[in-house]
Amino acid sequence: MRILFYGINYYPELTGIGKYTGEACQWLAKQGHQVEVITTMPYYPAWQISDAYKDKVWHTELVDGVKVHRCPLYVPTKVTALKRILLELSFVLTSLLYWVKALFAQKFDAIVCICPPFQLGLLPFLYSKIKGVPYIYHVQDLQIDIAHDMGMIKNQKLIGLLFSIEKFLMNKAAVVSSISEGMLRKIHNKGLVHQKFLLFPNWVDTNTIKPLPIEASLRKALGYTEQDFIVQYAGTIAEKQGLEMIIDVAQALPQIQFMIVGEGGYKQKLIEKVTLAGVQNIKFFPLQPYEKLVNLLATGNIHLVLQKKTASDLVLPSKLTGILSAGACALVTAEAGTSLFDVIDKNQAGILVEPESVEALKNGIEAATKQDLSIYKKNARVYAEKWLDREQIMRNFEENLRNLVTNKSLK
Repeated sequence: MRILFYGINYYPELTGIGKYTGEACQWLAKQGHQVEVITTMPYYPAWQISDAYKDKVWHTELVDGVKVHRCPLYVPTKVTALKRILLELSFVLTSLLYWVKALFAQKFDAIVCICPPFQLGLLPFLYSKIKGVPYIYHVQDLQIDIAHDMGMIKNQKLIGLLFSIEKFLMNKAAVVSSISEGMLRKIHNKGLVHQKFLLFPNWVDTNTIKPLPIEASLRKALGYTEQDFIVQYAGTIAEKQGLEMIIDVAQALPQIQFMIVGEGGYKQKLIEKVTLAGVQNIKFFPLQPYEKLVNLLATGNIHLVLQKKTASDLVLPSKLTGILSAGACALVTAEAGTSLFDVIDKNQAGILVEPESVEALKNGIEAATKQDLSIYKKNARVYAEKWLDREQIMRNFEENLRNLVTNKSLK
């Protein structure tokens, strides 16, 4: 098959959507499919163009058998809702060059549009109408719902317009896919006219990300001892996680070490809050290279997966797949009835606490210091091997993509 992916994030970004899109494209290319990508320069989660791409504009490169078309874009130094919208619109505009070229090149069999940004569905929709090929609208985050529920956009007329555009683009897609049952339920409740929904979850390479002994961790390299009880957060540092709660918890539990690893638009503000509070047992570290990920996951005694109540089932933290595959113990803030809660609760794969509650988080961490965490770790690994293995998920997606192209029913 000839497959075109369209998304604002792509490899070599190491976290979030770019990581999964990159791995999906590389896997499909290895199966013999002709895969192309229209994307940007790597900028996430640091919110600055990576050094290797700073002086580049439109160009095409071959990466692991995938033809990657890269476009310039505007990246703000300080991230606000308005500036984020400008970033996304800049990519839509600069990517037009490759879409026009695609109209006069050999036809693709299918288009896979990776959202957010939600408006990326516009150009795949137009291409599909002109060329008569199906496109998949794949939702990693319900972007507008998050902006609405977290009060990031106050203008109700604007929010209503954005929801209308999103619904239009979803309705025009041959298939709407997402990464969890809960997110698919949210999408279904938007009142779409068709019923073609596909679960396409994020995955993990269970052969690479596996349990390691504490001796193989990064404790020594990062300045910790084997005796330290470490509460670890690793991933994108964004406002939606509610990471500021860690400050109050760390103040209440001075005997426990808290490490925050990663980058993101909220990192500097969080560092300033920690400094202002004078907290000594919170340390920040940069994003670690992928080859050290398995060692990083062996470092913490427990791993924080924090979500605000308003983000329930609007996102599913991608960091969770690695934590489970590494056989680590996750401490998760989630409300009952959400996909995140159900996965942890039904499989006893971690510790659950109430979202947005400093007291609940503190009590959960204190309880973890007195528990045998081995059962959670064992269950986490079993779940990952059964449900999150990349090979199994990608083979299922490939089959559904082939069925879509040949007008057969989805599996």
